[in-house]
Amino acid sequence: MTPLTETHVAAITHAIQLAIAPVFLLTAIGTVLNALITRLSRAVDRRRQVEEILPAYEGATRGALEVELGVLARRIVITMRAIVLAVCSALLVCLLIGTAFAAAFVSIDLSRPVAALFILAMVALTGSLLFFLREVFLAAQSVHPNAWPQPTRVDRT
Repeated sequence: MTPLTETHVAAITHAIQLAIAPVFLLTAIGTVLNALITRLSRAVDRRRQVEEILPAYEGATRGALEVELGVLARRIVITMRAIVLAVCSALLVCLLIGTAFAAAFVSIDLSRPVAALFILAMVALTGSLLFFLREVFLAAQSVHPNAWPQPTRVDRT
């Protein structure tokens, strides 16, 4: 091999190494998405069950089931937001990988776009994890409502 060819092979190898590192982040995001989708499916299944049995009840039991439906609806919305942010984070990491790999073949400095993509991916992942945490707290609170401090409502009239 000529020195020029060895240099190109070394540059491509280095570019692949740089582009592969964020793949581990994609694996973590995939794991979070798996957990979120499982929680979403359980909440949706429970909502369907409650909606199916609701007409058979009246009074306090019906009221409790309607409250549970409201909590389940809120959990579903929060979980969907977490999923959207996790998917956005994964897409940003994919763009990051492509940009980092392309940087080895162009003479343009792509360090700022790579850094911006990484920061945006981390912001989206952090938001997703915060929504995930909120959904977990809602689920736990609905099982043991007296174990958690209840927020006070402010009358804004």
